[in-house]
Amino acid sequence: MESGPAIFAGTAFTLFGAGLLLWTGVRLRHRAPVAHGVSPATAAGLATIFGAASLALGVWCFGRV
Repeated sequence: MESGPAIFAGTAFTLFGAGLLLWTGVRLRHRAPVAHGVSPATAAGLATIFGAASLALGVWCFGRV
């Protein structure tokens, strides 16, 4: 019973983190802005940090199952 929420949270965090890292990488490769109105280095750095943190949290949730 308790593994259901952990699987859902792990899936959500992992998909979001992987998607954010993929999206950021594609935007950087095309030299497009990651976020409008923000310095490109700051936007790319923060998006990478939050994407990696979300991916790590998803893996941690799967480890708790």
